Amino acid sequence: MTDTIPAAPVPSAPEARRFVDKVVFITGAARGQGRAEAVRFAAEGADIIALDICEDLPTTDYPGATPEDLAETARLVEKLGRRALTHRADVRDFSAVRAAVEESVAELGRLDVVVANAGMTTVGRAWEIELDHWQATLDINLTGAFHTVKAAVPIMLGQGTGGAIVFTSSVAGLKGLPLLADYVAAKHGVTGLAKTLANELAAHRIRVNSVHPHGVNTKLVPGIRTLLEDDPGLSAFYQGTLPDQISEVEDIAAAVAWIASHEARHITGIQLPVDLGRTNR
Repeated sequence: MTDTIPAAPVPSAPEARRFVDKVVFITGAARGQGRAEAVRFAAEGADIIALDICEDLPTTDYPGATPEDLAETARLVEKLGRRALTHRADVRDFSAVRAAVEESVAELGRLDVVVANAGMTTVGRAWEIELDHWQATLDINLTGAFHTVKAAVPIMLGQGTGGAIVFTSSVAGLKGLPLLADYVAAKHGVTGLAKTLANELAAHRIRVNSVHPHGVNTKLVPGIRTLLEDDPGLSAFYQGTLPDQISEVEDIAAAVAWIASHEARHITGIQLPVDLGRTNR
């Protein structure tokens, strides 16, 4: 049996306060990685704009987040002494995303960090993916990420104070993982979008990077294990090199907070794997 190393703890003052009086906008914030990121940034002094669709999606086989989940994210942020403004909106709806950002910035006064985290996936062999599943995966993961930055970047440029944008991509945004063709296509698109934005925004001191988790302990891909068991030859594509089999959401939040912080002020346009050594194989 291998030893399990605990997930990175959420910092408490004064251990790490890198975002005091900053404002962070996070999509997909009702649970999972998005909630962990909201809590991490709040623990480091930030106010949070939290957006989530809060409903089931017809193209997934797992339940969606709920309004109660989003309210719990806000409660956890406020417990840390920071403000949380929540919005139920679909990242596919640009007008709704823009309205949420603009309304929140008008109340909170600024926007410093954007975390384009909202995502979903389905599982299946490429040629068996239903057309509506393919379209929904690209619309939410890729177009939704584009809508997020299209709404936020003009505000950040208008402030003239720089900032950071972090995209949640995936090992699937770097490798051709089997059984996730729609997700792989979308996340490769997210990776490319981040690279281009990094070049376009560098002169404005807005850094843009993508973070690439491997397996994270969420409900995102519950059906893949059965397909891998049916085709053991594919399982090698999902093996990391570290003893831990899966990351916790706090591990990803720690990486996102670091790359968005002043400590990483000279880092832009990179793809940061948080992948248990998967991309090193």
